[in-house]
Amino acid sequence: MKLISWNVNGLRAVLKKNFLEFLDTESPDILCLQETKCSPDQVEQLWPSSYTTYWNSAEKKGYSGTAIFTRKRPLDVRYGIGAPEHDREGRVVTAEYEDFFLVNVYVPNSQRELTRLTYRQQWDRDFLKYLKGLDASKPVIWCGDLNVAHTELDLANPKANVRNHGFTPEERAGFSAYVGAGFVDTFREFEKGGGHYTWWSPMSGARARNVGWRIDYFLVSAALRPRLRRAFIAPDVTGSDHCPVGIELKRAARD
Repeated sequence: MKLISWNVNGLRAVLKKNFLEFLDTESPDILCLQETKCSPDQVEQLWPSSYTTYWNSAEKKGYSGTAIFTRKRPLDVRYGIGAPEHDREGRVVTAEYEDFFLVNVYVPNSQRELTRLTYRQQWDRDFLKYLKGLDASKPVIWCGDLNVAHTELDLANPKANVRNHGFTPEERAGFSAYVGAGFVDTFREFEKGGGHYTWWSPMSGARARNVGWRIDYFLVSAALRPRLRRAFIAPDVTGSDHCPVGIELKRAARD
């Protein structure tokens, strides 16, 4: 079973580039999108009919937003995390399947001047509480743009970015709390080295020089670790300032 996550930085824009070709080539069982920046009625239904789509759009037009494309219809879908102060920006979609929950998330950016850092810290606490609530029922797969590079290996220039948004001690501690709660950073199960990034600044040819950040992730409950076959980053896929990330899982024995 293949699952892919991609911050498309505007689905309408990437539809004009390579989105449908990407979907056809990769053919994931589940695709999670972040920063869709649209509602479903604003895009043509061009993707294959084999996918059912679920959307959580922000109240503010052209901002944020998440979506799940899935071949197998989930048992249930919920939007947000049940906290009004967090649920206006379309940042979370949760799909429940027989043997796991899938959570697609676009974590708030703390902003260049760290104007949302306090809010971001509250988000991390509340989101972790939400994940732990799900995990008490059945294992969780969660993915998306988490807007943080966890360790110095996860960005090209760590020393220069210590107090910059996306690499503050507070944001990194928030990620560590997820790991401490038992969620596994799937990519690090297979790759321990640096130089692997998922976002590059559009300035100064950063992508061509691979001066980037790893801020897009798949994490899973520890109970799912035995089913994890592969975790990958696809830096050659263009169309956004982020690239897709993914995992492959062994199917449950009853599938």
